Amino acid sequence: MIAKTDLASCRSDLEDRIGQRIMLKSNGGRRRTVIHEGYLENCSSSVFTVCCPVSPTYSEHVCFSYIDLLTKVVEIAFDDEELERLLKQAEDRR
Repeated sequence: MIAKTDLASCRSDLEDRIGQRIMLKSNGGRRRTVIHEGYLENCSSSVFTVCCPVSPTYSEHVCFSYIDLLTKVVEIAFDDEELERLLKQAEDRR
């Protein structure tokens, strides 16, 4: 069972990084991995939002829950080295 302190800790860690570049790796289903790259925009009580610029005039917004992070449904990286490590782990699992 996930404790409230784990959720609070996860949220406070992300709140400290609002505005920073972030990369997310999530399961897209059927052996497909989806990578989102953008900026951490907001942290609310149960979800965090990432703004992903697609073009100069259009941005996508994706939201994930803190539970997704704790259960590793979504993995995050704040620099290229962390992203490479996540992608290598995904390749090794196949």
